[in-house]
Amino acid sequence: MGKLFFYVALALVLVSGVLFAPEHAGLAIHPMDQFGVESLFGGDHIAWYTPTNVTLWMLLAVVAIIAVLVLGSSNRGIVPSRAQSVAELAYGFIYKMVEDVTGKDAVKFFPYIMTLFMFIVTANFLGLIPMSFTTTSHFAVTAVLAVLVFVTVTITGFVLHGAKFLGLFWVSSAPLALRPILAIIELISYFVRPVSHCIRLAGNVMAGHAVLKVFAGFAGALGAGAFLPIFAITAVYALEVLVAFIQAYVFTILTCVYLKDALHPSH
Repeated sequence: MGKLFFYVALALVLVSGVLFAPEHAGLAIHPMDQFGVESLFGGDHIAWYTPTNVTLWMLLAVVAIIAVLVLGSSNRGIVPSRAQSVAELAYGFIYKMVEDVTGKDAVKFFPYIMTLFMFIVTANFLGLIPMSFTTTSHFAVTAVLAVLVFVTVTITGFVLHGAKFLGLFWVSSAPLALRPILAIIELISYFVRPVSHCIRLAGNVMAGHAVLKVFAGFAGALGAGAFLPIFAITAVYALEVLVAFIQAYVFTILTCVYLKDALHPSH
């Protein structure tokens, strides 16, 4: 695994040597350029229906998930293949999370939560490939995921409990005089959930990739003296591999926590 990190870091350095080689005396590093949305077929005008690098890498994430979970586990055997092992581990991991955090009555939401986790973690790992595009670094992508969770949880709460779902905002254990104030605070925090949900994922992914590109820029500019930036890139890349999984886990477990409020709205 250490060799893998080094080879990826070395690839980043070689690529950055071309991208960041200064034509003049100054050093120009633009770490945010990697997040730009570009049309696949050229042109500056991008509409909602325009195929872009974002849609391409989202499609690749979906294809990768299908390849692992569907095709990789289609020929199930007593001795599992690598793809079957990954599929079984992911299935068992998410199923246990849903059951432990939300309860057995939330197992019916397992396919949705499993889809969320697999899409986010796959998109995060695909974004670690040199010269790739990280779709989860865009707030437009994470905001849609967070809003879908928010709408699903809210509709589920009202469908199952009706007006009793509003009991989630009423802190019955608090003194009566404080309950209206606490209800307003709880209501505000409830509607802030999708904001924090999407910003946490996109912000962490974007920050890590920006740091990687900054160090890659230094390594490309220093040339033969780029030993320290290479070690920094290797360390940050190893951290980003961990962050790619952790952020998918955090997004998913928060979805389970929010869903638990919808299924059991007592405060």
